[in-house]
Amino acid sequence: MDAQPPATSDPTDLPPNEPVRRRLSRRATLIGSVIALLVVAGIGWQAGELTHREAPANGVGAAPGGGARGAGGGGAGGRGPATTVGIALAEHADLPITIEALGTVVPQATVRVRPQVSGVLQQLLFKEGQMVRKGDLLAVIDPRQFEMALQQASGQRMRDEAQLEAARVTLQRYRTLLEQDSIARQDVDTQAALVKQLEGTVISDKANEGTARLNLGYTRIVAPVGGRVGLRTVDIGNVVSTSDANGVALITQLSPIDVEFAIPQDQAPSLQQNAGAFMEAKALDRTRTNLLDTGVFASLDNQVDTQTGTVRAKARFNNTRLALFPSQFVNVQLSVRTVRDAVVVPVSALRQGSAGEFVFVLNADHTVTQRPVKRGVATVDKVQIASGVQVGERVITEGADRLRDGSRVVLPGDAPATGGARGAGGGRRRGADGAAGASSMPMAPGSGLPPESAASSRRQMGAPVARRRGEVQAPATTQ
Repeated sequence: MDAQPPATSDPTDLPPNEPVRRRLSRRATLIGSVIALLVVAGIGWQAGELTHREAPANGVGAAPGGGARGAGGGGAGGRGPATTVGIALAEHADLPITIEALGTVVPQATVRVRPQVSGVLQQLLFKEGQMVRKGDLLAVIDPRQFEMALQQASGQRMRDEAQLEAARVTLQRYRTLLEQDSIARQDVDTQAALVKQLEGTVISDKANEGTARLNLGYTRIVAPVGGRVGLRTVDIGNVVSTSDANGVALITQLSPIDVEFAIPQDQAPSLQQNAGAFMEAKALDRTRTNLLDTGVFASLDNQVDTQTGTVRAKARFNNTRLALFPSQFVNVQLSVRTVRDAVVVPVSALRQGSAGEFVFVLNADHTVTQRPVKRGVATVDKVQIASGVQVGERVITEGADRLRDGSRVVLPGDAPATGGARGAGGGRRRGADGAAGASSMPMAPGSGLPPESAASSRRQMGAPVARRRGEVQAPATTQ
């Protein structure tokens, strides 16, 4: 038998599955990397498309890659989402013109009652805080010394009157004797002068008697005005005089009562023009919630305070409920006049720009138009539009800081957008989900590829592998 030659070694003589596995692992890694890059690129493209979408020229139609790109445009050019705003209707209304100021309650009369004669205080006929009327008796000073002075003055007057009567009788006799040429004319003239002298003395005595009677009346201290008596400042038994600083009582007139307040000098002409008309004034407490009393405008000062640039004014209140107290701080609302049938909008709708004041008017297609206006008078929450806005038009009151001319807006009551945008977004989501699904498919064990890809690779590579196997495993032939 012929000896069999030794089998030659072949570099392809390896385990049958080892080279295939190595080739498949490299190819699967490459394919997986490419798929991952495609997925990342798709996600980035979708994010950029959502962020930097551009509206069509008309701002309404759909743009490529998005269903309702124009509908979401806010601001100039339609970029960005639409702005949610608040609106209000321009309407006819009667606009009251009022002046608000901080005022101080000032009584019409404050009287410190002092004695007009000196003496011992004998009686106090009032209680602290009592309401008194004009002429009511408040206190009594010991009148005895004044009664004596009155009697003395009366006696002196009576004595001088008697002397005057005697002098007049004597003068009459002298005149009769003069007619009979029985007395000298000098004696008649001297007696006539004495009569005139006594007449003057009697007049002086009457004045002294009147002074004594007046002082006696001053011993009874009465209320010069009606009002409320303050706290007691003196007690019975003290000697009072005209020089006492505290006096006997302090009376403050409470009804009617005034409120003084200051108004800006720019508003003084309007008050002067309406000085003859009825202007209602309201006094509110410091919280502006409770109405204390209602009165009328009384007067305006005749000069401007140069330090504050204001003019003092005064309103008068009946104060029948005694709700206003002297030196109390109150808030005054003075109704100057009323503008009838004015076109008014909320104050928040009026904006200030470089070219003047303007408002944003809402159009039918949910866009806004910047319209210049001319304002009139204003209140706390309403402003008159003299020109620029018609009754019934809708103006923007909230969210106007983010708007420009032509911006698209969304109203709070509008339904959310449906249709094209959602479909386009859904298509993109489905595309993204498809890519994600492709990247998340199960991989063949040990190959890094899906089962279908691994099977296809094996089918494509099966023939060459078989030939190599045949070549390696073929038996050696003899020469």
